[in-house]
Amino acid sequence: MIYLDYQATTPLAPEALAAMLPWLESQHANPHSPHAPGRAARAAVEVARAQVGALLPARGSLAFTSGATEALNWAIKGTSGPIATLATEHAAVLDTVAASGRPATVLPVGADGLVDLEAARVAILPGTGLVAAMLVNNEIGVVQPIAELAEIADQAGALFLCDAVQGYGRVSIPVVCDLVAISAHKIHGPKGIGALWVREGVTLAPLLHGGGQEALGRSGTLSPALCAGFGAAAKIAAMRTEADAAHVARLFALAAERLQLSPLPPASGRGNLGWTLNGSATHRYHGNLNLRREGLDVARLMSDLRDIAFSAGSACASGSGRPSHVLRALGLSDAQARSSIRIGFGRMTTEEELMTALDRICAAADAQRVAA
Repeated sequence: MIYLDYQATTPLAPEALAAMLPWLESQHANPHSPHAPGRAARAAVEVARAQVGALLPARGSLAFTSGATEALNWAIKGTSGPIATLATEHAAVLDTVAASGRPATVLPVGADGLVDLEAARVAILPGTGLVAAMLVNNEIGVVQPIAELAEIADQAGALFLCDAVQGYGRVSIPVVCDLVAISAHKIHGPKGIGALWVREGVTLAPLLHGGGQEALGRSGTLSPALCAGFGAAAKIAAMRTEADAAHVARLFALAAERLQLSPLPPASGRGNLGWTLNGSATHRYHGNLNLRREGLDVARLMSDLRDIAFSAGSACASGSGRPSHVLRALGLSDAQARSSIRIGFGRMTTEEELMTALDRICAAADAQRVAA
């Protein structure tokens, strides 16, 4: 199996597994218990908190959560006032905003997937309570101008929530953010744990009630194993930030060349092999290739290439039958959105794996045209 779905999840780092094992095999104390084993578990949690927090802005508090979905729900439901967000946000933001019942403005994006900052300045006015935007888009890899959006929010007196799930450990998180949501399994950590970082001086209403065991009053018993795995993954990510970035940049360049999009995709994004890059070619995380090809039957392509793991879009929306709201926000038709695939790669992807996969994807796509 060639795994190319890094935006859905990443392989568990060996260091994360090693950090987790003692807490799964022999050390089972509740980290909220006052006895010696409980205090030892608590100490492990605090070590992990420091490791995860090292990649976040200073002067804030970090609360572990069950994942980024909980963190985003908490950040949105724990604040008040009208909300402004982007049309390409994850469903965990858009659906939560809709469920909040608060007045909401959904800002459009251009064909490149980037928000228009001038339109944002017009829409984000005094009285806005919260602005929510994703650092790196989970479907198309586009990097939004988060620092500028956060400054606009600050000028309007609004809090700024950054969904940094895809960017944490890879892209610098602007210090002007007020709330940051992250997830362990996107950086080679375990599933089932995330975190919400809250700037010093910002208060949130609780999302969960029943004990307030965790920082910022979050209720629920923490898993020392999951915390330790998250911490170890964050520590490795901090050590490997430059190496990982160079690796995915090289893979992206090789892929662009193989798809005849080299040295960079032209303004149209279209290559000689018929592939079009969805989203900005320059303002993007290089571990993501979201491509479309006219008339491509993605379901058939995935069936023909069952030993290559790639995606037709967000794992969270797969099976819904609906075309990607992210691609539709770029101005693509339903047919164009349905003929798009997402290829995600990272630290553990080899050049040989990626090139082999791309050759086979192109061959299978060509076979569809011949058959047609």
